[in-house]
Amino acid sequence: MRILLASDLYFPVINGVSVFTRNLAQGLTERGHTVAIIAPSQSMNREIEFEDEVTIYRTRGVIFPFYQNIRLSLSPNIEVRRIIKDFQPDVIHVQMPLGIGQAAMSVAEHYRIPIVSTSHAMPENLMDNLKRLSAFSRPINYMIREWGRHFHNKADTITSPTQSGLNSFGKHAQNLKKPVKIISNGINLKKFSPGTVDEALYDKYRLPKDKPILVYVGRLDAEKHIDVVLHAFTRVRQETDAHLLLIGKGLEEDSLKQSARDLGITAAVTFAGFVPEEDKIALEKAGHIFVIASPVELQCIAALEAMASGMPVVAVNAGALPELCQNGKNGLTFDLDDDQEASDNILTILSDAALWKKYSEGSLKIANSHDLEHTLDDFEALYKEVIGCKVKLVGRKKRIILGKALPKPLRSKISARKKVSPVKS
Repeated sequence: MRILLASDLYFPVINGVSVFTRNLAQGLTERGHTVAIIAPSQSMNREIEFEDEVTIYRTRGVIFPFYQNIRLSLSPNIEVRRIIKDFQPDVIHVQMPLGIGQAAMSVAEHYRIPIVSTSHAMPENLMDNLKRLSAFSRPINYMIREWGRHFHNKADTITSPTQSGLNSFGKHAQNLKKPVKIISNGINLKKFSPGTVDEALYDKYRLPKDKPILVYVGRLDAEKHIDVVLHAFTRVRQETDAHLLLIGKGLEEDSLKQSARDLGITAAVTFAGFVPEEDKIALEKAGHIFVIASPVELQCIAALEAMASGMPVVAVNAGALPELCQNGKNGLTFDLDDDQEASDNILTILSDAALWKKYSEGSLKIANSHDLEHTLDDFEALYKEVIGCKVKLVGRKKRIILGKALPKPLRSKISARKKVSPVKS
């Protein structure tokens, strides 16, 4: 199959959407499919990049300063149409209802290209970081959910990584008119597994070798409620000598470092920032408990990776996290923003070696059910299903999957494995 993934967030931006899109693209390519990605450029130029066998079409982007300083393509309709004509996809998989996603959905509708749409985001992921609009967050969140429902209904099939993700539509979920499938984002279990850590890594990140290490991996942004983790850790430190490792960056990093100073725990907290992938995989093995207080997770790939590395989880009882942190099976949950209960749960696990072992084994068992290979199986089957339905609907002539034949490709073949910039319009 020729599969086109349209994503308004992609590397070098690091979050759940970009990680999922990259894992899916690489996994499908390894299975013999031809895969391309449309994503915003990190400059004002249109570009083509190659990552292994995946072609990445970059549309012109502008900086969005209020949220991770990401790049967004505000009006990429012409660029996206030309890319789709060039790539000639059998199916398009849209990741977000922003500029690129909207343009891809519009072109797919026009040419009747089979389309799958995945719901990855909750409005709170954005609104919690736009503090000046906090007074209007409720009506804005309502409008965003309604817009999301309207957008996803244009696809042939809608997917969500969790049932909680589907529930995030609230009462709008009942108005989703298209088939909905729950398909996990998945993780590569070939990368993440329990094991020993080279002592040089402890030295590199100035981590103690003789203390339990609590780990958080993810963005340091307001909606992640990292301040709850810091306050819980302060309580833990009153009972046992532990260390906290925070991997990631975000808009709240400076204020969190100040909070650590105010709480008197600076020496016991490592702000590692962004780390190389190989270091992150190794650091996961060094952790004793994964701690997360974010109430707006639609799944949380970082938690899955930690579980696959053998860590028990202490997580807020909100969003999709209870589907991963199953209370009493692989960890313990706490109420929203309750740092006292969070610290009690951490101490309960740290103080009982048998319980830690039980929860570690529970994490491994749950993580195994989210193997990326299962995710690839599910999406392969789904793509074939929507393509087959479209063919039956509009006929079997060449490219009349589409009802309207796509124009011939703008380029017959790209043979050079290098970046080409810019793409002529």
